[in-house]
Amino acid sequence: MTERIHGFPPAVGAAPRILVLGSMPSVKSLQSMQYYGNPRNHFWPILCRIFGEPLPEAYEERLALAIRHGIALWDSVQSCVRPGSLDQKIAAETPNDIPGFLRSHPSVRRVCFNGTAAQRFYDHYHERITGIEYLLLPSTSPIPRRTIKTLEDKLPFWQRALEVEP
Repeated sequence: MTERIHGFPPAVGAAPRILVLGSMPSVKSLQSMQYYGNPRNHFWPILCRIFGEPLPEAYEERLALAIRHGIALWDSVQSCVRPGSLDQKIAAETPNDIPGFLRSHPSVRRVCFNGTAAQRFYDHYHERITGIEYLLLPSTSPIPRRTIKTLEDKLPFWQRALEVEP
C-alpha cells in the first residue's frame, strides 16, 4: 500500500496579487522540500524569464523572487495517496482550504491553475469566489503534453497571466 503524502504550507508574502495553485508536489519536490523542486520543471525558469531576472540557485531566493512579484504558491491538494508523481494517480485526496486562504489574503485578485489537475481538484471541492479571476495555464511539469510541450510553448500563456497591474 502507498503511504499518504502531504504537501507544503503556502509560500506567501504580505500582499500577494496572484495565487498559483499546483495539484500536489512531485516526488522530487517532496524529497527536496521545494515547490517545483524537479530541476526539469519549467516554473522557475518561466518566472525568471517573465520578470527579467536570473534564475537563483538557492530555493529561498526563488521563493523571495515570487513573493517580491506578488505571487503566492500553494496546491489544491493538502494530502493524498499517490504512487509516483502523476496527477492521474492521486487518490483519497484532502483539499487545502483555498477559500480560507483567499479570505485571509484579500489582495489576491487572480488564481492561476498550474495545469488541469489543480483546477479539477479546486472545482471539485470549492466554489469560485466572485471578484477573483481564475485562469487555467499549461502545466509547468516536465512531462510533455500533446501540443504545449516546451518552456517556449508555455511562456506566452504564463506571461499574460503573471503580468498583472498592481
